[in-house]
Amino acid sequence: MIERIYLKDFLSFKEVEMELDKGLVVFTGPSGAGKSVLMQSILSLFAITDSKPSLGEVSLVNSKIEDEAYDIEKDDDIIIKQIKKDKVRFFLNAQSISKKNLNSFSKKLIKHLHLKDTSDFDSKKLITFLDSLCTKNNKEFKSLKEQFDEEFKELEKTRKELAKIKEDELKLEDLKEFAKFEIEKIESINPKVDEFEELDSIKKKLSRKEKIEEAIKLASPIFDYTSHVNSALELLDEDSSFFDESINELNNIFEKFNDSLYELEELDIETVLDRLEKLSGLQKRFGSIEEAIAYKEEKQKELDGYENISFEKSILEKNLKKLEESISVLVEKISSYRKEAVVVLVKKINHYLKYLYLSNATITLEKKELDHTGIDEVIFELNGVNLDTISSGEFNRLRLALLTSISEFEIVNNGILFLDEIDANLSGKESSAIATVLEKLSENYQIFAISHQPQLTSTADIHFLVDKKDGISSVKKLDDKSRVDEIARMISGADITEDAYTFAKNLLEKRV
Repeated sequence: MIERIYLKDFLSFKEVEMELDKGLVVFTGPSGAGKSVLMQSILSLFAITDSKPSLGEVSLVNSKIEDEAYDIEKDDDIIIKQIKKDKVRFFLNAQSISKKNLNSFSKKLIKHLHLKDTSDFDSKKLITFLDSLCTKNNKEFKSLKEQFDEEFKELEKTRKELAKIKEDELKLEDLKEFAKFEIEKIESINPKVDEFEELDSIKKKLSRKEKIEEAIKLASPIFDYTSHVNSALELLDEDSSFFDESINELNNIFEKFNDSLYELEELDIETVLDRLEKLSGLQKRFGSIEEAIAYKEEKQKELDGYENISFEKSILEKNLKKLEESISVLVEKISSYRKEAVVVLVKKINHYLKYLYLSNATITLEKKELDHTGIDEVIFELNGVNLDTISSGEFNRLRLALLTSISEFEIVNNGILFLDEIDANLSGKESSAIATVLEKLSENYQIFAISHQPQLTSTADIHFLVDKKDGISSVKKLDDKSRVDEIARMISGADITEDAYTFAKNLLEKRV
């Protein structure tokens, strides 16, 4: 139960502090005063909606929640704080907590029912609830569902792989021909690593061959004068070994070139240039000879894979059949547990419907094509009629019965319900019916509701007026006399009539 709420600086509100008790808490007030803003701001303290106030604090007592991670025991009081500056920060009993974790924590205690959301009867949403109910009531169901989830993922994966193979099969010949063409194109050149650099070096030598030959021819007469140089050095009493070594080194260089010249003469320059051109083409396409060779090997693997495609296909088909057989057994078991949960849910819904002047809600599970939820499709009817054909009033009352029933299973006893404009656009009879249900619910839950009708408002245990003056919104707890005035305003408008005042007084007296 929420014992105290404090909010500061949120839209038209400057500061709000509310002391609360158990039961039904109702907010009323003129249109545009800020009732929905106030409700959203309270919910933001639990990380259920986006943060509104710059500072907020909520105190809870008798929550019946245990949380080992935050050292909270069943009888502990809980204080949640929210600070909004550059970013929003949350604290749970003085410990920092992320918005995501606070949201998960709050869902054990808080349920926000907003009737504008029309997805409550969505089959997949109801299946999710039925599964959570089955999990609570039966340990075997949890393991069945986990096994189904795992196997269904594997089924989807296998189906995709098999579809890919079947698609490849249709264009298999084209794929094989393309792979062969790419392999043969590279193999016809048969490139070697570093071959391009070697041939490029030879090309450069060939391009300078004549110039080198001419230069050596002009320089060769130096060898005819070596004896004269040695004689001169001998007469000078100088050691001629340095000169002999130099002449010998020079002679070796010239002879080495002449030897390579014989090899070059055996090469066909056109062949070298043609080879360089082909290797250059591979480098331009693949970036390097190494990458061209790697591409050829990759295509060879693809080709080998195409040859093995029939074998892979047969394995996948066997795995798929095995998975389908296993899942078929699982979904039938899961469906039987869901049907048991449906009986529990329908009983609870019809319990509330009798207070709402409705009856005979039925839920059946029909088989549908297998998907990630299984084979069950939820069909919801009222008095044997599809929900598309019932009136909006009936629809809203049925939805309230569904939501309140679900709330009993999803949040702890002594939890908290938030109802946003629960009785908007309803007749007096419908509003009275909803008031009856909420009054009954408030015996076990603390309920916060925005009301537009005197019937629900008169049943409140605590009544707050939300008003706005000069652009500033305020929240005021009403005493008995003020409640009569406010309910009379709701009945007749700003100009309160004597009849409205009398009717308001009678409503509150019935409550007592």
